[in-house]
Amino acid sequence: MNKLSLLTGILFISMSLAAQQKKSTSLLDLGIGIGSNQQIISGSWVNYWGLRKSQKFKLGVGVRLTSSFAIDKYYETADARLTSGKTGPGVLFAENIPANIDSFFVGKSQINSLNLSFNSEYQFSSKWSAGFNIDLIGFSFGTQKTGIYSHNGASSVVQAKPTAFNLLLISDNDLGSLNSELFVRYKVDKKWSVRAGTSFLFNEYKTNTKVQVQNCIENDRFRHKSLYGLIALSYHF
Repeated sequence: MNKLSLLTGILFISMSLAAQQKKSTSLLDLGIGIGSNQQIISGSWVNYWGLRKSQKFKLGVGVRLTSSFAIDKYYETADARLTSGKTGPGVLFAENIPANIDSFFVGKSQINSLNLSFNSEYQFSSKWSAGFNIDLIGFSFGTQKTGIYSHNGASSVVQAKPTAFNLLLISDNDLGSLNSELFVRYKVDKKWSVRAGTSFLFNEYKTNTKVQVQNCIENDRFRHKSLYGLIALSYHF
């Protein structure tokens, strides 16, 4: 809860400072991401507040729905206590422990996530800008899947559903399914713009039972990390 409180505080302070600038803009966005045997479709609403007099740098908050589709993917142990043996900020610099990482294989998967997002963007000219956004908190849903859990060469058939609660913490400390984007935007006219860049997605399944027991830690969460090429269309209002 301390991490959640810190995240909420940072977001609140950032949005309060931005809102003091008064001028705001909103947009609706539809994006498509293509990866290896996987695709995503995302739709979002974002409200931006321009900072300082120039209004070139903007901070925003939004809501994003991401639907991901994948074929023949391995979801690996997600609990940071097992993946690297560390939690907190140190997980960013810790190496994975291969012996602690099991897998959950799914032939066809789909996960839908609805999250609150943090957004930032810098306007270089009247036409061009660049930005970054990341999901903060929300929930995921999808159908139950039957897959193969593997541990030390042995395997078993298990069932799993998307992890219901999503929360941005730090790297492998994250919970659930979270999307982030790094992009360049071109403004076609006052109402329309196009974006291109990359999308980095954490997707997570939770097995019906705690199938992995290792180092006195029980685990039922398995994650797949994916990088996508991104293209999107935005309507400004």
